[in-house]
Amino acid sequence: MADSKEQRLAKEIYDKIGGMGNVNSLTNCMTRVRIDIKDNNHVDKEAVKNIEGVLGIVEEEGNLQVIVGPGTAGKVATIMLDEAGVGHGETFSIDKSSNTKEAISDRERAESLAKEVKAEEKAKHNPNTGFKRVLKSIANIFIPLIPAFVGAGIVGGIASVLSNMLEAETISSDWETIITTLSVIQQGLYAFLAIFVGINAATVFGATPGLGGVIGAVTMLEGMDPKEPLINIFTGQGLEAGQGGIIGVIFAVWILSMVEKRVRKVIPNAIDIIFTPTITLLIVGLFTIYIIMPIAGLVSAGLVDVILWVLNVGGVFAGFILGTFFLPMVMFGLHQILTPIHIEMIDAYGFTPLLPILAMAGGGQVGAAFALWLKCRKNKEVTRLIKGALPVGILGIGEPLIYAVTLPLGRPFITACIGGGIGGAVLAGIGSIGATAIGPSGVSLIPLITNGSIFIYIIGLLAAYIGGFIVTYLFGVPKEEQKIKE
Repeated sequence: MADSKEQRLAKEIYDKIGGMGNVNSLTNCMTRVRIDIKDNNHVDKEAVKNIEGVLGIVEEEGNLQVIVGPGTAGKVATIMLDEAGVGHGETFSIDKSSNTKEAISDRERAESLAKEVKAEEKAKHNPNTGFKRVLKSIANIFIPLIPAFVGAGIVGGIASVLSNMLEAETISSDWETIITTLSVIQQGLYAFLAIFVGINAATVFGATPGLGGVIGAVTMLEGMDPKEPLINIFTGQGLEAGQGGIIGVIFAVWILSMVEKRVRKVIPNAIDIIFTPTITLLIVGLFTIYIIMPIAGLVSAGLVDVILWVLNVGGVFAGFILGTFFLPMVMFGLHQILTPIHIEMIDAYGFTPLLPILAMAGGGQVGAAFALWLKCRKNKEVTRLIKGALPVGILGIGEPLIYAVTLPLGRPFITACIGGGIGGAVLAGIGSIGATAIGPSGVSLIPLITNGSIFIYIIGLLAAYIGGFIVTYLFGVPKEEQKIKE
């Protein structure tokens, strides 16, 4: 069977740029295949221009953009990536460089073969399971956001501390303007996190980044009149913005990537730029609003009953369960269901005893991060991520640690949750502690702790740190992550 136009283009582009071995990474936009080149000396630019179907090329600091037209760009990029065995934006493996222009030496061939054999043997004992691939994809989505998390997190942490001090009347109202300004800077990330995640998820899954951003924005329900909300088809109640959480956004964009690729296969290239994004957004937008978000709503409704039951049982058991399962709730955007419970408790007692217990979940993450840092100190990749995410985690902003460190590694996320449960059990066991208002966790919550209970809260936080550290150190660190990695 003859190659399609896109397959021919992919093959000829590789031939003219020095092969896969001369590519760092590859992605695409609507009309261009964007190739990050290792060595421009191996690229025959005139030959690339003369490939039938290539409309032109653009060079930008080592990045070669091959213009092939709307519709075609996405198909050619997908073929080239599939041949290399990597995803959009992922680094190409050096072992796939057998078709580079320059002949490699016998020594290099031997080293390459040794790497392949080693990889095969490793795969036998440590298979790349679907679960591991999912975790890796989540990490790839959030790692580019780490600098934003760190910067916005520290600014927001300062704002939170000041806000809590203002609530506790330890500083004057003169600080309100400063607090508001800092909060605005922080919310530049967190208020629109679903959009950032949607864009990055689309890049990882091979969809159009802009469409991924739109799907993330869909979960915010910005075009909806709160007085006349869209209806949850399962319960008949109104939908709420954010149902489904960040995990819901990632799942929706994964669906988007599959729908977009299938639609693009049947839409002629000449009209691809009009119909493919329109059809894709309609299908996935409706699915997100009327399936993903309502299902999350059903789960949250059931969780309210479970939480109320746990609170009624009380004691150490309740503290452990709440501290352990709070982070999974945050991931699915279900933690918002606790807000009315906090408000009711503050109205009835003047404080909420639930918030300090839930805050222990972040403490477990911090303890787990220290354990990973110690045991994986030879792994520069992991330690760099921990150094960036840990300061804001201590301040009570846990997303960087969750999504870039513990969750992608699998077991550390579970042991971190257990550490949070230990801290929650300690607080619940001691009792007589609460927060006078709803605020962030970590050390930022200290100013809101009821009078005379700050020391108890610190004891619980230290218990979460220590619990997360010990359980992770003993059971939660994957062996492969303890090896030397630059």
